[in-house]
Formats: sequence, structure tokens, C-alpha cells
Amino acid sequence: MTQDRVEVILLGTAQDGGVPQAGCLCNNCQVARTDLTQQHFVTSLGLVDRTVGKSWLVDCTPDFGHQIDVLAQFAPDCNLAGILITHAHIGHYLGLAQLGAEAMNSSLMPIYVSESMSEFLNSNAPWCQLVKQHNIDIVTIESGGTTKLSPVISVEPVLVPHRKDFTDTFAFVISGQNNSLFYCPDIDDWDAWQYDLSEFVNKVDVALLDGTFYGDGELPDRDMTAVSHPFVSDTLKRLGDAKCDVRFVHLNHTNPLLRKHCAHRMYKDYMAKVGSLGDVWSL
Repeated sequence: MTQDRVEVILLGTAQDGGVPQAGCLCNNCQVARTDLTQQHFVTSLGLVDRTVGKSWLVDCTPDFGHQIDVLAQFAPDCNLAGILITHAHIGHYLGLAQLGAEAMNSSLMPIYVSESMSEFLNSNAPWCQLVKQHNIDIVTIESGGTTKLSPVISVEPVLVPHRKDFTDTFAFVISGQNNSLFYCPDIDDWDAWQYDLSEFVNKVDVALLDGTFYGDGELPDRDMTAVSHPFVSDTLKRLGDAKCDVRFVHLNHTNPLLRKHCAHRMYKDYMAKVGSLGDVWSL
């Protein structure tokens, strides 16, 4: 079978702590400790352009080492040419530490970030050491602008409302010659965003959306308003008759959609899926 030349591969689907999450005794995590098929890497994407022999990561997670292995197996002739970061929460940038002298010792790896993320990396250890030792080269990108990664792949950052603990947060519209994909693993509230969700997703071919929590009560010992995310149950209602391929990513370890029968029921009722490691889309 002939491979498409420009593709996106899903490299993880879990929220920042992965599944199983350290120290958690919930049923999903307990099952995942004994059944490897129920373990999930943290959410990340791989972009591949075989026409130029290059690949890129979107988000550099704690599972970085495993994920670049998956990407290399998927596109062995495409060298890692850069990393895009959505924001500075642990599941999205901690893997950058692996680029340092203690591990990969990369040379001026382009890291595409917002201005606030650039300031954060430049001002805080150990990230500033990666800059000083020329392991990474920070490339500042702006919401609403377009960055060409290759002659075929372009990326448009889209600012989304999300807890600004250290930086602002980007989603990305990733476009090729024929198709486009919207990657939004984190957002506080669709109502606080400047766009209408159903209208926005109908402008793209694939939408990977924040699926952190399915509904209220998933964190019985915590105030869920302190970890703002739209519930999947609410997002599904807002999507209406979305015509694109909708898949939920960034699932918290407590999310019932991690159980196949729950994910199947959602697909049957709403035609929306849960993302899976290895999902591939042609651009």
C-alpha cells in the first residue's frame, strides 16, 4: 500500500499525567497497571512530510522518548525537525528536558512557542540551560499568523482561554495541500473563546478536541471548577451536525471514555470518537 506523503499521526491521548497516573488507585489506573493495552501516553501529535524527509512533534510530553520512537517507526526516513508547544503545563513541555546534554544533546532544535512561552523558557531553569547550551532554538510564533514548516505543511496558532499559570495557551490549525486538522487539547470554556465551536470545526477536516472530563463528579475529592475544562457531554451538544472527523484527546485517567463500551456508545449516539495511539490522517 502506498503511503501518503504528508500525514499526521496521533502519539498519545491522555491528560498530562498519563494512564496509569502516578499514585492513583482509581479503577482505570488499576486496570492499566496489569493490562498494557489500557495504558495511554500523554497527548501529542507527529507531523510528517515525506517529500522533504522531515517530521515535527506537537507538544513535548513526559512520554517524549516513547513517542519519538513511534514517530521514527512510522516515518523512518523523516528526521525530527522541530517541536511545537501549546503551553507550559506539565504534559506539554516537560519532554524538552530530554533534548539536553544528559540525553539527546540536540543541536539548535527549533521550538515553536508563543511569546509568553518563550519568556518562560528563557527565564527559568532548567529550560534556560537548553538555550544557553544551544540544544534548542526558540522560534516565537503569533496567534493568527501562519508558520510554514515545509513547502506543504503550515501551522496557524489560535489563542484559547486556559489557566495562565505560567503562559498563555495555543491550539493549532495544521494544514497541508488537501486537508486541515484542528488540535485543541486544552481550553477552559467554549463560551470564553472568540469563535463558535460548531462553525469553527466545520472549516477543518479533522478536529482533535479537549476531552479531559466527560462530566461532573469525576474528581470526587477535588473542586472541578479549579481545573477548568469543558465537559465532553457539553462539547457534544455544541458540535451539532459537525461534518468533520471529531475525536476527543487529553482524557483524564478518570474519564469513563477510556472504557471501550463507553467510547462506542458515544460514537453510536454522536458520531464522535475517542482518539487512539496510531490514528493517522492525510493532509
